[in-house]
Amino acid sequence: MSNNDGVRYCDRFSYCLLKFILFAYSIIFWLIGGFILAIGIYAEVERQRFKTLEGVFLAPAVILILLGIVMFIVSFIGVLASLRDNLTLLKVFMYTLAVCLILELLGGILALVFRNQTLELLNKTIRKGIVNYYDDLDFKNIMDFVQRKFKCCGGQEFKDWSVNMYHNCSAPGPLACGVPYTCCITTKPNEVANTMCGYEVLKEERLNLINTIHIRGCTDAFFIWLMDNYKIMAGLLLGILLPQLFGVIVSWLYITRVEDAISEYGYYMDGLLHSNTLKREAKRQGRVSKWCKCMPEID
Repeated sequence: MSNNDGVRYCDRFSYCLLKFILFAYSIIFWLIGGFILAIGIYAEVERQRFKTLEGVFLAPAVILILLGIVMFIVSFIGVLASLRDNLTLLKVFMYTLAVCLILELLGGILALVFRNQTLELLNKTIRKGIVNYYDDLDFKNIMDFVQRKFKCCGGQEFKDWSVNMYHNCSAPGPLACGVPYTCCITTKPNEVANTMCGYEVLKEERLNLINTIHIRGCTDAFFIWLMDNYKIMAGLLLGILLPQLFGVIVSWLYITRVEDAISEYGYYMDGLLHSNTLKREAKRQGRVSKWCKCMPEID
């Protein structure tokens, strides 16, 4: 084989550069995954300590734990694969990233195509959470934040709060037929809302409450916010998808380099590429391919 034959992509990417990029990429996401996992475990311990609702419904702690585990394991495979030049691990890493990327794209496309069903499912999920609003602190914090941030009340509409046992009109107590104070309209920045401002609003007609509470449902308010801030959402989506695509491309290029070296010299022992052996063999034959030039000299 002459030097002019060249190994695939030798002119563009060196073996060492791709190895370093893949290793750095895997290490960064491995550390991020471990950090997310640690936060999720801490949040779940706190959730159990305060005896909030059992189960995983809309529990950010559980979502963080699952996300952290996936990122930690997949990235760790990438770290090992890049260090050991193990083709099996490299392909597992690449295919896992590709599958995750495809599933995310398909999920987004299906959510857009079946947006009415998605909206209905979201409203049902919110109503289910409203039922346990005072028992599940995770959902309560999320719902309060959403209602303040998007100036909304309930899921589909403010009357969704009637499914809560404390806000139902047949319930005893001051919360009956009312809504949480996070639904209330505030006219000044950092104004402390009257906690009883939602008193018996479920008995009133929608138009009579426009100066008292936010009558728009949170699902509608959220989608309106998405439409108004499409640039931010596009940037967020690209920030999630592009790193995965980058990882797939780098993994694929690195796999081709490893396969080139194996096919050129025929050394592949126990799934590991022995660069020193390849270097010696290349020197013995009086030829050093471009990808070998980045390896340390061997006496």
